[in-house]
Amino acid sequence: MKLTWTSLAAIVIGASPAVAGGDHALHQEGAVISPADAGKAADFDILAAHAYRNGNTVTFHMTTSGIAGASLPAATGAVGGSDVWSYVWPTSLDPSAVGFEGGTGILAMAATSHPDFDDTPLFDENGDGDPANDGIEWHSHWVVLTPTEACGPGALAVRDIPEGATPKLPATWPGFPVFLDSPGFTPLFDGPEIKVNAGLASGVELEGVVYDGVTSALRVNASIHAPLLCVTDVFDVASGDLSLPGKLQ
Repeated sequence: MKLTWTSLAAIVIGASPAVAGGDHALHQEGAVISPADAGKAADFDILAAHAYRNGNTVTFHMTTSGIAGASLPAATGAVGGSDVWSYVWPTSLDPSAVGFEGGTGILAMAATSHPDFDDTPLFDENGDGDPANDGIEWHSHWVVLTPTEACGPGALAVRDIPEGATPKLPATWPGFPVFLDSPGFTPLFDGPEIKVNAGLASGVELEGVVYDGVTSALRVNASIHAPLLCVTDVFDVASGDLSLPGKLQ
C-alpha cells in the first residue's frame, strides 16, 4: 500500500485484543484505534497510536499486534537503494516547531532502523564508542513529509534540500540533503509497545495539535539523487485514511 494524500484503504474501527501494560497506547482515552489484521506483519500491525504531553515533553507511543521493533530491514551493502523501516506519528505541528523552515510540509516523529547507513552522527546508539556504525539500532527523527510525484503518483517523500538552497534547519540536522533531524530521543520498547519521549522548546504551542500513527518502509534513491528518500510501502495507518484524528492530550 502506498501512502498518498488521497484516501488510503478504509479500516473499520473495532475492538482490539487486550495487551498487557495499562500505560500502553491501546489503553489510553482518545487513542487512535485500529483493528488487528492477520494479513499484516504483526510488529507493524497497529492496534493503537497515541500522543500526550507533560509540559512541553510529548510522548508518542504505539501498540502493535506483535513485538514492536522485532523486525529489521535486510542490509544491501550500499546506501543507494537501501531500505528504512519506521514507526511514524504525523502531526499538525508546523515544521518550524522543531527548527525547520516553516510551512514546508507535514512534521512527523519517526523511529527508524536502516543497517546500510548512519544518520545520527552525534549519538552512539550501540554504545561501542563509534557513533557512525549503528543505523540498524532503532533511533528517532523529526522528518518533514511532502507530496513527491517522482516517488510515484500521490506518494510522499522526506522533503529534499535542493543544491544551493539554505533553508532553516535544526541544530541536530545530520547533514543529509533532506528535511530530517536527529534529536537523539531514544525509542523505548515494551513488548507490543514503542514509545518516544520528545522534548520541544518552551515557546512551542501544543494546544490543538492532532496526530496519526503509521508504520511504513522508505527507500533511499538508488542514484542518491532527488528525491532522496521516498515512502515506498505503508504497512498500516492507525486512522485508515491519514486524517490525523488523534488530539494531543
